[in-house]
Amino acid sequence: MYRISDQQIDYILSDIGARGVEMESLQQNLLDHICCIIENNLEDNGDFESFYKKTIKTFYKDELWEIEEETLLLLTYKNYYTMKKIMINSGIAAATFFIFGSLFKFMHWPGASVLLLLGIGIGALVYLPLLFLFKKNETTESRAKLVLAIGTINGIMFCIQALFKVFHWPGANTLWFLTLGLFVIIFIPLYFFNGIKNEANKVNTITTTLILIILAGVFFLQTSLRPSFTVQKKTIQSDQHMEDSYHYATEQNKLSYNLFSDSSNNKTLQEKLKSTCNNLCEKIEKLKLGFIQQMEGDSSIRVINYQDLENSGISTNYDFPTRMLFTENGDANNNLKNLKEDLINFNTYISSTYNQNSAKLINLSSQKDEMGIDGSWEKIKFYNNPLLCVLRNLTQLQLDIRFIESSCIKQHCN
Repeated sequence: MYRISDQQIDYILSDIGARGVEMESLQQNLLDHICCIIENNLEDNGDFESFYKKTIKTFYKDELWEIEEETLLLLTYKNYYTMKKIMINSGIAAATFFIFGSLFKFMHWPGASVLLLLGIGIGALVYLPLLFLFKKNETTESRAKLVLAIGTINGIMFCIQALFKVFHWPGANTLWFLTLGLFVIIFIPLYFFNGIKNEANKVNTITTTLILIILAGVFFLQTSLRPSFTVQKKTIQSDQHMEDSYHYATEQNKLSYNLFSDSSNNKTLQEKLKSTCNNLCEKIEKLKLGFIQQMEGDSSIRVINYQDLENSGISTNYDFPTRMLFTENGDANNNLKNLKEDLINFNTYISSTYNQNSAKLINLSSQKDEMGIDGSWEKIKFYNNPLLCVLRNLTQLQLDIRFIESSCIKQHCN
């Protein structure tokens, strides 16, 4: 039986430490095991050093420090194997629910929403976090762990964004741009520069990065920056119809004035109503034409054609209407202030003269935006809105004025 000397014991202990095992208790346990194997299997005149090198290799797959990593993992996660089983099962469940949920949604079968919610929810909140916990222990590099962490967060954001999109929850587009931005601006560069430093993985890193860039391009290509062509076309038609309805209501009110002028006993009131409504509508029309004339650089434009606005590409301009109606501080400028004051006076005039509550149609009080936050009438209707929306809101005001005018004309004749 071979007898190990104190110098050989020190040599083994020193080598274990040099191989990355730092836990003293683990060093002693490994030392005991190795010494027992050598003493029981090495002949008296055998080569200690070569036998030791063969023996130590039986304790690990790639490096000896893996034993310490596994030990720490077991100490940290007492239910390691249970968690691993949960991770695998949650991955299978997430994939199954998602596949069947997608099929149900495609076929318009009941239960699709529940299946998708379960699939995406389990994948984002159970599978991906557990996967990160296990994967981060496979490397000792802090930068590699950072890349893994950001990739996991990005994956969770992709899942949550998908839920918001599928269920049409508010904020889906904002979440999508944040997710895509994190993927393109942070994750891909970090992954590339971390992997390119390793000569062995250089080709794989470059190949994978190119695939990720192509994937990001596909995602961005599928991102809707503006409404679909069909929705946009229908919106243009609807806005043009509203514009035509306003002009039709104007002509009808003119006919009503002519029809009832001889029978009316309140010509003075009728003339005041006519001039008040005409002046207010003309002021709004001048404001609308002012937008288009300045944006097109053509002061000869006298008629609004929404199809022409769409073809010229100015219908989605956010910046210009805001600059024309608001100051740099975001406060309404004199044009918008004067318009609001005229509308307030108009509501007061209609209420006092005709006993009609026109404020139900022309509501100038604070309102809620798309996020449910209170805002002033000016901000909600005109601030940071595209030209198409601004024109639509102004035309709606004109149409409301003509509708109120028509109601008052009939009141004159009763």
